Amino acid sequence: MKSHSARIEGLGTTIFAEMSALALQTESVNLGQGFPDTDGPASIVEAAVHAMHHGRNQYAPGIGVPELRAAIAAHQKRWYGLEIDPDTEVAVSTGATEAIAASLLGLIDPGDEVVVLEPYYDSYVAVIQMAGGVRRPVTLRAPDFRLPVDELRAAVTPRTTAILLNSPHNPTGAVLTRDELEAVADVAREHDLVVITDEVYEHLVYDGEHIPIASLPGMAERTLTISSGGKSFSFTGWKVGWATGPATLVSAMVGAKQFMTYTSGAPLQPAIALALELDDDYFDALRARMEGQRDLLCDGLAAIGFEVFVPQGGYFATTDIRPLGFDDGLEFCRLLPQRAGVVAIPHQVFYDHQDVGRPLVRWAFSKKLEVIDEAVDRLATGLGQSRPGHS
Repeated sequence: MKSHSARIEGLGTTIFAEMSALALQTESVNLGQGFPDTDGPASIVEAAVHAMHHGRNQYAPGIGVPELRAAIAAHQKRWYGLEIDPDTEVAVSTGATEAIAASLLGLIDPGDEVVVLEPYYDSYVAVIQMAGGVRRPVTLRAPDFRLPVDELRAAVTPRTTAILLNSPHNPTGAVLTRDELEAVADVAREHDLVVITDEVYEHLVYDGEHIPIASLPGMAERTLTISSGGKSFSFTGWKVGWATGPATLVSAMVGAKQFMTYTSGAPLQPAIALALELDDDYFDALRARMEGQRDLLCDGLAAIGFEVFVPQGGYFATTDIRPLGFDDGLEFCRLLPQRAGVVAIPHQVFYDHQDVGRPLVRWAFSKKLEVIDEAVDRLATGLGQSRPGHS
């Protein structure tokens, strides 16, 4: 028990908590944490209010309310042609983060190795550690952050039991190609590995195509696919996520989840069910709006002098800070609020191989155009750079 406690306590405060606190203290524009500053569709909010006024306020079933599970199964069929049984192959969670945590805790034994793409979302590290697992990182490198297939193959050992994927990828914005996914599938089939895949940005792909690895031959039976309503519908605070996959894997995930939150968001679940049924125009408009915000931020950062790696999907753009005379992203991000009144996130906290990420910084573009403009103007002033067209 003592070793477990020490291991978990050693995780410390997340970089997001530190940078969000700095944003508040300095009244900075927060381009650090990935949340939108506009709400999702009013009709979905009204659906949640209706549920609250009509008796949907007590515990929901542990695996989620039936209409949401049915809507998730229909969504997977509509977009990807995947046949999902809503009664045995879907489980609702408190956001995607809990689904990822419960999947790892339910499937990983102490000493098991998990292949994970780095840089990685920080909760991956924490939960693998809590489960007693061992990370086997495969590094995506600038400028294009493509999957190094030979390194992926080399990362697998007799102790490997799972691959943890994320596409569209946070923080780089890379979208795995069909060839890359086929390579992952080949490794998973050859070594009889489970794949846990985080696809929360599935509807935010600007260049390329989102392909669920579960849709590839021989992969549905070994893949847990995780997503949520937060990113797709701009309701990140609702924390309604889910996992889909074969009943055995979903059951393992639920086995851990039942001792975490058990259930949450009872009146929010039927509202997200309605959101999943929105027509294509909604998803097209969301993607177009976010792409415009991406382009505005990337163009602005490039004009200041950063080397910008334009993301294919997601909420975040990555820059190399060395052209501006900096070489340590963590130091840069800690001085930025005082110097420029803007908050960003250093990449190096998402790596085991921190030197690879040291000069890289992540910026969120899930903000209104005027907020992005204000942030870029502050950066230009604070870093002593000129921005074309601005005085």
